[in-house]
Amino acid sequence: MQGTAIAQPNIALIKYWGKRDIERNLPAVGSISVTLRELHTRMQVDFDDALAADALMVNDAPDEAMLPRLASCLDSVAGRDRPGARIVSTCNFPIAAGLASSASSFAALTVAAAKAAGESLDTARLASLAGRASGSAARSLLGGFVELENAGDDIVCRSLCGAEDWPLTVVVAITESGPKPVGSTEAMEISRRTSPFYSSWVDRQSHDLEIARAAIAARDLEKLAAIAEHNCLKMHSIMWASRPPMVYWNAATMRCLQTVRQLQGEGKGVFFTIDAGPQVKAVCLPEHATEVEAALRATPGVTDIMTTGLGEGARLESPG
Repeated sequence: MQGTAIAQPNIALIKYWGKRDIERNLPAVGSISVTLRELHTRMQVDFDDALAADALMVNDAPDEAMLPRLASCLDSVAGRDRPGARIVSTCNFPIAAGLASSASSFAALTVAAAKAAGESLDTARLASLAGRASGSAARSLLGGFVELENAGDDIVCRSLCGAEDWPLTVVVAITESGPKPVGSTEAMEISRRTSPFYSSWVDRQSHDLEIARAAIAARDLEKLAAIAEHNCLKMHSIMWASRPPMVYWNAATMRCLQTVRQLQGEGKGVFFTIDAGPQVKAVCLPEHATEVEAALRATPGVTDIMTTGLGEGARLESPG
């Protein structure tokens, strides 16, 4: 009763921020993301009748804090009367630092758990189960450009464009590797309750999604860049205007934005996006990736650079 799966994180270009149903983890707005290739989480799930309780190892260390969320996800896949589970997770990028580690973790966990439980579930059902555990995890079930829809009583994702059909590069500038001070779920609720900009965010999201869909269909980087940057800045404005304010950026984050602006001024095909954390993701044309990487690496305060193409959705690990 074992299953092992791999999933990549996804980076939202049109952001998901806020929930319309907390219990079912339904998003308040739709979103569009890209699934990455080189960053990944590997999850192994072993169900064992001899285990008195679930156990979790993350990068070779026990993790009691995350275990309840993962156990709840296992219950949704295998049932509450399932055997105890031994979960082993490895991740090749910083965890809980604004790089969507929860998305790749729960996407991989759901696929691995279904295999271990002997359940034959299609991608749509796996995405729904993963999304109930972590809103953005549903998007990591699919590759390339993915839309998470805000409609109905379930979590629904669809593919907009395959990774191979528009092979952009994402250069991630790491400005801080520690965990963020406020988790996304808590921060979203603070924003919903207290930010004066929140209702406008919800009302205008369909407009941003429409523009982004058209830009992706036309492979129009300039058009996608304009709406993605605008959407990103709107989301962070909501956070900053919340009470208490939530500012995930640091000085190096701002310097990275200046670097991207300078690259744009030089005619490079690149734009920025930032999730709930201090890391800056520069999405660019592959032919400009080397220059984008060099410029961000030289930006004061950047501690590391991770460069990746676009990749496929969560999947079972191939034997051998």
